[in-house]
Amino acid sequence: MRPVLAPYSVEDSTRDGFDTVVLASAGARLEAELVPGVGMVCCSLRHAGDELLAQRGGLKKYAETGSTFGIPLLYPWANRLGGFSYEVDGTRVDLDPDSPLIRKDPNGLPIHGLLNASPHWEVTDRTAAHDGARLRARLDFAAHEDLMAAFPFPHALELEATVAGSALTIATRVEPTGDAKVPIAFGLHPYLRLPDVARADWQIAVPARRQLELDDRLLPTGASRPVRIEPGPLGGRSFDDAFADLARPPRFVLWGGGRRLVVELAKGYPFAQVYGPDDQELICFEPMTAPTNALLTGGPSLRMAEPGLGFSASFVVAVEAAR
Repeated sequence: MRPVLAPYSVEDSTRDGFDTVVLASAGARLEAELVPGVGMVCCSLRHAGDELLAQRGGLKKYAETGSTFGIPLLYPWANRLGGFSYEVDGTRVDLDPDSPLIRKDPNGLPIHGLLNASPHWEVTDRTAAHDGARLRARLDFAAHEDLMAAFPFPHALELEATVAGSALTIATRVEPTGDAKVPIAFGLHPYLRLPDVARADWQIAVPARRQLELDDRLLPTGASRPVRIEPGPLGGRSFDDAFADLARPPRFVLWGGGRRLVVELAKGYPFAQVYGPDDQELICFEPMTAPTNALLTGGPSLRMAEPGLGFSASFVVAVEAAR
C-alpha cells in the first residue's frame, strides 16, 4: 500500500547556508519556507513544485544587505520616510543616517524600516495539526537599544505564518510592553510571479477605488483621486502606486497559465501599494497598515496600539485554479 501522507507538516531545512522551516499542505501541494534567523522572511512559496515568489537577489543578499525578496516584513514603517526625523504622540525621534539598520532609497530616504534580515526573532511555536501547519516567532523590540533608539515605543512583535489548504496566511501582532502607545505604520511586500508565463500575458485585478497622489520622491502629497483599474493584461504596464478605499473584500489577483494567485487583505490593512516595474518579472500587492510616510505626516491614518489592547493584522496568499 502507498503510505498516506499527513495533511500538514512542519520540517526543518536549509537554504543558502541558513536554517529554514517549511510549512506544507500535502493535499494542496503548497509549501511555504521561512527563515526565522533572517527577518522571519518567507523566502519561498511553492505550488506543485513551482516557485511563486520572485527571488531577486535571494536570501544571501537579503541577509547581507537587506535587499528585499520573497515576502519580507517592512517594520516599523513600510516603504519610505520623508526624512530622518519624526514626532509621534509627543515623542520626537532623530534617526541616525549612518545606522546599519537603515537602508536608503535612490533619493537617500530611509526605506523599509529597521528589521530587514533581523536576527532577533525567536520561534515560540511550530505545529502541524489537522487544520494547518504553523510557525510563530516573537521579537522583543524593547530588548534592543539600537531598535529603541530609532523607534522608542516599547513593545513585542509577533509574526505567525500558517499554511492551510491552498493558502498561506501571515498574521502580525503588536503588543505594547510599556505605558506608551505604539504607532502602526508597517506592511509586507509579497513579490509574486507566475512561472512559465510571459509577464505581458499576466492578468491582474486591483480592487482599489482611490489612488493616492505621490510626489517625485514617491511620497503621498495628501491628495487622492477616484480610480478604477479594469481587470486585464499586465502587458507593458508599470506600477509603483498607492491605493486606499479598497473594495470589500480587498482581493488583489494575479492569474495566467492555469493558476490564480489571490492576495486578500483580511484584517488591519486599509491601504495597499502596487509595485510592478516593467523590466522585472514580478508584481507586488503590498498590505499597508498606513500610507507611506505616516510616521511623519500623522493624522487619522496613523493608528496607535494601546497598552493592554495591542494591534493585529493579517493577509492571505491563496492559490486557486484559473477560472
